[in-house]
This record gives sequence, structure tokens and C-alpha cells, in this order.
Amino acid sequence: MRTPPPPFGLVVPVKSLDAAKTRLRGAADDGVGEPTAHARLALALAHDTIAAVRAAIGVGRLVVVSADPVVAAELAAVGVEVVPDGPVAGLNEAYRHGARLLGTSGPVAALQADLPALRPAELDAALDAAWRAFTAGARAAFCADADGTGTTMLVTAPGHELDPRFGVGSAARHRAAGAVELVGEWPGLRRDVDTADDLRVAAELGLGPHTRCVLAPSAPGC
Repeated sequence: MRTPPPPFGLVVPVKSLDAAKTRLRGAADDGVGEPTAHARLALALAHDTIAAVRAAIGVGRLVVVSADPVVAAELAAVGVEVVPDGPVAGLNEAYRHGARLLGTSGPVAALQADLPALRPAELDAALDAAWRAFTAGARAAFCADADGTGTTMLVTAPGHELDPRFGVGSAARHRAAGAVELVGEWPGLRRDVDTADDLRVAAELGLGPHTRCVLAPSAPGC
């Protein structure tokens, strides 16, 4: 009988809202690009991602890394642990900072914050696949994005430090660093949102309530 995995620590960096998701500017207000509307959308993407993480059975401690006071206040208000950025700027450094707080005694996952169609069951299935890879000897595993070139999640085995290489072409970099690619039908986990087209596809999969209500504030339930 297979030993069930221990709880995964999980780190999610969230950029300052005024700098986040620049290619989505205008998606929340019919192309106007008003800063407040854009900030609401960027925050909603993070809210829905984090809500799915918190509902996943396999996640233990969640750490959000953000220097944005609005992000920190909004997420802390719903019980999320938020820590400021570390001394070195950048997405990969934010992942490293959060991973150091989580430690190496258990498995640690680094997740993108722009997955508004993510389902808890998808995340649990991917973490379980990562654990199976670790029991077979892998030290790290990753989930590629829908295009197959980027990375939406990187997972490291207990006893090993997280080695994030997020950015353009990150799937190839993670693969070259020895991470095993996870394979599964997890459309919400693979659909990160950088552009209006990405958002449209995520909407077809089913957006979380925060993003859905930013885009359609008069819809039922909003």
C-alpha cells in the first residue's frame, strides 16, 4: 500500500498591484485601463488562486510573499499568512524567500498567482503526482503551462532546496535542471493568465468568484 504524501508547504508570490499583469490592462473595464480597475482584477486573480490552494486537501502551510500593503491586508483578512519580499527583488527570489520560511523537512511547491480557473482537486492530483515522482527518486517536478513553454508550479522533494527558474521559457530551464515534468489533465492548473486571450480561455474553464465578479459585477452572486 502506497504511503500517502505529507502535507505540502506552498508559496505564492503576488506582485505589487500597480506592476502586476500589465498585458491585462484594460481587461476589467472594456479597454480603458483605469488603474483601480486593473488593480481589482490583479487582486481577484490572486484571491481565486489562493482560495483554491486553501481548499486543497494536500496543502499544509501556505505562505504568500508580497510587498503590496493592499494585497497583505486583503489576504490577511481572510486568514492567509503574508510575508514581505526578501532583501533581493524578483519573482524567483520571492519564491526562494518563501521556501526558506517553509523549510526543507517536507515537500514544497511554488505556484503562480494568476490561476483563476484552478480547482482544488487539480492541485491535489498534481501534488500527488509529484509525490509519486519523489518516491521514484526525483528531486523536483514541475507543471508546464498550457503552451508547454512556461511553468505554473514547481515542486521540490523533502530535504532539497527549491530552485525556481520562472520566466520566459521556464519549462525548458526546469527540465534542464533535472525537474520531472508532471503529466495530467489539469486545465485550470495549466491556464495562467497573462493576456486577454488567456483570460477568455480561463473563463471558458470557469473562473473563481472574485475574478468573475470583477469582470461582471452585476452578475448573480456579485
